[in-house]
Amino acid sequence: MAAQLALVPGEPSGIGPELCIRLAQQPRSDCRLLAFADPDTLQAAARALKLPLQLLPEHAHARQPGDLRLREVRNATPSQFGQADPRNARAVIDALLNAGQACLDGSLDGVVTGPVHKAVINQGGIAYSGTTELLANQAGVEVVMMLANDIVRVALATTHLPLREVADAISADSLRKVIHTIHAALRRDFGLAAPRIAVLGLNPHAGEDGHLGREELDLIIPLLEQLRGEGLNLIGPLPADTAFLPAKLAGFDAVLAMYHDQGLPVLKYSGFEQATNITLGLPYPRVAVDHGTALDLAGKGLADPSSLFAATALCAQLAAQRKITP
Repeated sequence: MAAQLALVPGEPSGIGPELCIRLAQQPRSDCRLLAFADPDTLQAAARALKLPLQLLPEHAHARQPGDLRLREVRNATPSQFGQADPRNARAVIDALLNAGQACLDGSLDGVVTGPVHKAVINQGGIAYSGTTELLANQAGVEVVMMLANDIVRVALATTHLPLREVADAISADSLRKVIHTIHAALRRDFGLAAPRIAVLGLNPHAGEDGHLGREELDLIIPLLEQLRGEGLNLIGPLPADTAFLPAKLAGFDAVLAMYHDQGLPVLKYSGFEQATNITLGLPYPRVAVDHGTALDLAGKGLADPSSLFAATALCAQLAAQRKITP
């Protein structure tokens, strides 16, 4: 049976709505999409692209290009291409939370999300650090961010922190939770019986035996040895400057980077257009695009939909896998 997926365009004045219109033109056998969005915003995006759009009741069936099932989440004010309006912040958050709740209730199998403008949400009076954190708080779980393309999967021990705060944010307890979350997700969502996880060191050359920092000796190495004793297949800590060589990547199922810019530049260089953002640890699959709102491109028909297409295909795949290994 095809997966039932929520589709949330994100910022209404950005490229998210028009990417969803392009997605609706594709015939799909792997999933049925239900958009959580403002209908006027979607219609405006379809007109800008000169593409067909037929918004359907949520229990209908999409039968031709341009058919899209909809659960209405109305904006407070009409959106304008390229002009983000904080008055619509509540609608963006409500669409995400409603989609997440539908998955928690079991009526939907996963969520695909478009780009959200963090600053505009906060300007609208809503404290918001990201959709990953929003959905994690709603579900009451701890999660891990992992980005992936066809070449590499990169998970993060810390996410959006100033570099000077990274070392203090990494503890044995936090790192243990992150590794267990990655291991469990690779088994359940990706069907890997014994996932191989490469763990990067925090310091250059993985600390150079303590000469370039002691975090590896004092924290990371003892923890990895303990987790190996529990049966986890962990490689490292590895120097980040050589861990992503193609010959080495062939031996890993995922790489755990200690901080944002240690791992993500490599992933984005290796295939930015097809990259997706996966939230590990939620009770349901959530996959997002790996790009921003691109307000300057909105309404011009220039935005590349590849990441949304990849996110949708991956979310459907993960939802199907969860039915096999719940």
